[in-house]
Amino acid sequence: MDRLDDPSLASRIEDLMNKHHVPGLSVAIVRNDQVSSAGYGVASYEPPVPCTAETLFDVASCAKSLTAASIALLIEDNEEFPEIQYDTIMSNLLPEDFVMSGSGYTEGVTVEDLLGHRTGMAPHDNSYFGPQAKNADNAQSITRNLRNLAVAAPIRSRYLYCNMMYTVLTHLVEVKSKQPFSEFLDKRIFTPLGMESSNLQPSNANTKGLGDRIAAGYIWEKSSGYHKCESVDCPEGQGAGSIITSANDFIKFVKALINQEGPISKKVYQGLVKSRSFPHHYPARLKQFTSPPIYAAGMEVYYYRGYMVVGHNGVISGFGSRFAFIPDIRFGAVIMGNSAGAGPVANILIRELIDEFLGIPKIERSAAMRTTNSATISPTTAKDKTKKRNKREPRDHSKVGVAEKGNGQQQHDPPEPQIKALDLYTGNYWNAGYRGIQVQIKDNRLFIDASDRAMGFTLTFHHIRNQTEYISYLVDDVEGGSDPVEAEFVFKEGQSKDGEVIALGLRLERSLKDMIWFEKINDSE
Repeated sequence: MDRLDDPSLASRIEDLMNKHHVPGLSVAIVRNDQVSSAGYGVASYEPPVPCTAETLFDVASCAKSLTAASIALLIEDNEEFPEIQYDTIMSNLLPEDFVMSGSGYTEGVTVEDLLGHRTGMAPHDNSYFGPQAKNADNAQSITRNLRNLAVAAPIRSRYLYCNMMYTVLTHLVEVKSKQPFSEFLDKRIFTPLGMESSNLQPSNANTKGLGDRIAAGYIWEKSSGYHKCESVDCPEGQGAGSIITSANDFIKFVKALINQEGPISKKVYQGLVKSRSFPHHYPARLKQFTSPPIYAAGMEVYYYRGYMVVGHNGVISGFGSRFAFIPDIRFGAVIMGNSAGAGPVANILIRELIDEFLGIPKIERSAAMRTTNSATISPTTAKDKTKKRNKREPRDHSKVGVAEKGNGQQQHDPPEPQIKALDLYTGNYWNAGYRGIQVQIKDNRLFIDASDRAMGFTLTFHHIRNQTEYISYLVDDVEGGSDPVEAEFVFKEGQSKDGEVIALGLRLERSLKDMIWFEKINDSE
């Protein structure tokens, strides 16, 4: 297959990379068992390293497909693991560890509920801690903490993308196979498929001498250009992400899915593409010729021009990726890049490549692009566990309290002055699921440093009213930007003047109606 050698395609890719600020991009395509691949741009600016199809990237949530395949392999092995089936209750498999809050969840949530994001559990992405924390999380601790986290919906009533549950699935793999998840992947998927450059966590790639092939990640700032970031180990994120691989390696997995070969038997494949839940979608925003998506197991399934398309995307600070394949025409593509802009580029290229292989006239492709104002093939974008929040411009704090009238015009409700002494609010606070936070004073404002969490952030508080209600501006510790988070302090009843603060509520989980409440604790506790 010579398509990737076409100068016009290379020019198109380079134009898209420039438009979406992608330093380097790797592309691999399979069609009727023929594989072609190429790299464009740079894997690193300093030192200068060209990007190739062998360059290694963190593929973020594309890794969920490998986790789902691992579970499917256990289910297929009725001789060694007869107790593991898609409809098996998770708490029967992990009775000491898998306990959920709320009535009926522990007794009702099944293996495929986790795979299909239909457990009812809220994402709670700010609840876990990375390796930089004093008490870092791992797959078992993530699982055991479920009992302390609020659910957001009844079981199987709603699609709620929950990265934690994919980490929980790796804990199941480790308990039942009696080996680390990294070893399971190596023995059951990577080695059989010849994926010699694929690893769980960057440290494992470094141990194998592959460190010089790992791309540097980049974050684009309009005012200052590219900012470099590195791939780091995320043991608390295994299963949901944390796979380091290349386009040349991952296309082997895609090819196995298409052909149902190697460890991907027909039974394994059917379990992976079975429809399980329906992500929320907005029909007016669907791309032309594209159906709403269905979440299967670590992959989405949707229809484009009458063909079933299977795939997933991945976004993490400094990296973006997507894979997709169409079984009926035995076509698949893997696209990886070292900035978040690689995601949109991958969406556009995959659609254009599919149209080409389907023989769609160019005039029709152009008309479809004009109609939808986008060339995106995927109808949804999954939220990634290790993804940092969308980049936003810094908030104008002078407009705190701005609300919209019914006619769309803004009315200003100026914040009340802070009267109470700030040191009344400072101290340590505790929530069983989110664990400890400390309220400090910085630059004459209340401030929380939560940089030890997996998705590190800080909160700066701005008073709104009643000496209790605040807007706290959440700033991502890698990408910057500012997201408003409602906050509320509670004073001990009857102590309205200079009394004792007893609790703090933070709206850290938008899928819940209530805030996350932290109890203020004494330093001696």
